[in-house]
Amino acid sequence: VQLQASGGGLVQAGDSLRLSCAASGRTFSTYDMGWFRQAPGKEREFVAAITWDMSTRRYANSVAGRFTISRDNTKNMMYLQMNSLKPEDTAVYYCAARPRGDWVYFSSSPRYDYWGQGTQVTVSS
Repeated sequence: VQLQASGGGLVQAGDSLRLSCAASGRTFSTYDMGWFRQAPGKEREFVAAITWDMSTRRYANSVAGRFTISRDNTKNMMYLQMNSLKPEDTAVYYCAARPRGDWVYFSSSPRYDYWGQGTQVTVSS
């Protein structure tokens, strides 16, 4: 599966953004999906994940209550609605896919097989 993230931009603290991840291929619905981010000088970190059937969602503590992950398997799309953005949310955001199963590893980036190219989110104070 090939992934392409979009929707990033420059916003002010408190604003909202919605990131999109477009997937190619007819097997999108069989993949668990995730969002990760990487700020300058920092390691890539988990943001959110959703199971293939949308039955389960998980969030990093730092974004819980502000971000919402969703997907539309009929359109091969995944989304990340980001509200109440903070300067510390500034990073390159990546979407990723992994074959369904072993949900215990939902936050582990090495467990994801496919990655999008990333989209920059910059939040000014």
